[in-house]
Amino acid sequence: MSATSLALPGGLRRFFEGDVWHSFKASKVAMLSACVAIVCIVCAGGAEVVAPHNPFDLKTLDLGDSMLPPAWMEGGSANYLLGTDEQGRDVLSALMYGARISLFVGFASVVLSLLIGVSLGLLSGYAGGRVDAFIMRVCDVMLSFPSILIALLISGVGRALFPNADDTLAFSVLIIAIALTGWVQYARTVRGSTLVERNKEYVQAARIIGVAPMRIMLKHVLPNVLGPVLVLATIQVATAIITEATLSFLGVGVSPTSPSLGTFINEGNKQLFSGAWWLVIFPGGMLVVIALSINLFGDWLRDALNPRLR
Repeated sequence: MSATSLALPGGLRRFFEGDVWHSFKASKVAMLSACVAIVCIVCAGGAEVVAPHNPFDLKTLDLGDSMLPPAWMEGGSANYLLGTDEQGRDVLSALMYGARISLFVGFASVVLSLLIGVSLGLLSGYAGGRVDAFIMRVCDVMLSFPSILIALLISGVGRALFPNADDTLAFSVLIIAIALTGWVQYARTVRGSTLVERNKEYVQAARIIGVAPMRIMLKHVLPNVLGPVLVLATIQVATAIITEATLSFLGVGVSPTSPSLGTFINEGNKQLFSGAWWLVIFPGGMLVVIALSINLFGDWLRDALNPRLR
């Protein structure tokens, strides 16, 4: 035991001495994916500081710099490493600002899906009977439709009802649309774990001494079913980001005044046949890098938290 670990609080010390941390240090894929994800999150979150330009400041845009290729190509400029678009916006800076919106929508929709799915799954598994049957039938109905179709319908209806909505309302509609397609997995996962936990001795003992059912669910059962949920949430973040990009590409995502990676891909696709390949390749590549790094980290976390694989 090192002096550094002794100086840490009890919870952190147990974590750094535990199997999960040792498994993380032993996995080069997990460390690389975590580093890539952290770099993307930091660059997106601190875009105002990290980005070399502000692509949405009209005073700094110059149409004379429009459609410049990347800096290493003939005709490129060192001021615009990844080139510019038809409005003269720096592609690298635009990617950082766009990734922030994609990451925000992805994380927020997963958190909302988590709250809905865990609550309904916990209630379904613990209560059983008609409550369980009703919630599971709702899950079956949701699973019978393609998730992207449901998100497209909800987001499209929201845009039709609020055509002049501000960015906050547009983000809220998009987050709700994605969340309502992702809560089913959490509900089914938590329900299955709850069905196992509710028949164990500690739950039976709590019932005998008169502990309220709500307290048993939240205080005793919930902490023991969160392991698989956290792994699922990590993987679902990448899915939510891709779903947001798909909706924005189809024109029913975030507003053009606050474009995300999907919006940039849509705009770049219009210029693809003019030879401006960098307007599609770089936004698409960043989307792939973010999703792949989060997926690889989620795969490692799933294995690390599975005691059968230790």
